Amino acid sequence: MRYKPLGRTGLLVSELCFGTMTFGGRGFWQAIGSLGQDDADTLMRTALDGGINFIDTANVYAEGLAEEITGTALKNLGVARDDVVIATKVLGPMGEGPNARGASRYHILNQAEASLKRLQIDHIDLYQIHGFDPLTPMEETIDALDNLVKRGLVRYVGVSNWAAWQIMKALGIAERKNLEPFRSLQAYYTIAGRDLEREIVPLLKSEGVGLMVWSPLAGGLLSGKYSREEESAPDSRRASFDFPPVDKERGFDVIDAMRPIAESHGVSVAQIALAWLLHQKAVTSVIVGAKRTDQLEDNLGAVNVSLSEEELKTLDAVSALPAEYPGWMIERQGEYRADFLPE
Repeated sequence: MRYKPLGRTGLLVSELCFGTMTFGGRGFWQAIGSLGQDDADTLMRTALDGGINFIDTANVYAEGLAEEITGTALKNLGVARDDVVIATKVLGPMGEGPNARGASRYHILNQAEASLKRLQIDHIDLYQIHGFDPLTPMEETIDALDNLVKRGLVRYVGVSNWAAWQIMKALGIAERKNLEPFRSLQAYYTIAGRDLEREIVPLLKSEGVGLMVWSPLAGGLLSGKYSREEESAPDSRRASFDFPPVDKERGFDVIDAMRPIAESHGVSVAQIALAWLLHQKAVTSVIVGAKRTDQLEDNLGAVNVSLSEEELKTLDAVSALPAEYPGWMIERQGEYRADFLPE
């Protein structure tokens, strides 16, 4: 397991992050997983033994139960607080009222303290806004997060599922007002879904923002468990919850290219999909979750897969995004400077 700085900070996180979305199974989240405490403890132990020091959860997962199970698992296993980096998120509904959701100061401050109680900790290492709130002024959200940092309840702040212009605007507000900036983005990114590379990846590289990848196997599509003829395996999340959206034909073209590479390395197709992400310079950490220990152990093996330059070229060719404006124009007009750019 390798460790990388979280964006432009001195905090080191493992290149694989353990996600707890399968914990609890309350309400809507039953479609993802419904693991109880004993199973969660076992998976947490497997993740930690595999070198993971980074744990991601959210207040909305199983309506708060996932956070409770996560905190209890760490207690049950006797994990020292300083040995793990705990990330959670805020935005979604945590009650029936109109103010029990969103990125307002009201909701953020209330939910930060509620998450601390559920997780049984005195501070959150990375507190993330789970999505964009079109109602709340961005300044209010950033100021509320800064308040939590100044009070010592949160160490770093991040964001999830925002557009490039929104992230850039937020970074500008934070710099202008001397507030804590976003240190990371949590976003969907896979070899079968590379949309992030158009606008967001250049932004992250330019501004030194870390990238946490969610659903790196596209909800199980890239696990290699099934083919074009059998689009959903019985134990796959996509069998009952077809998310995130994926161009299936494009996805299976990628799977077809990954299979021989997986066979040559003696590993699973899933490990190749994860290894491809780990080879992308913009990626800080890839979030892996599981319902079973064998699934998690297989995912952990991805850190030992080294793809050759030729294999990366093959995978890049089959998964490359079609050219779009203004990208192709920017590239064309920048050709006269290409020889002078650092590698």
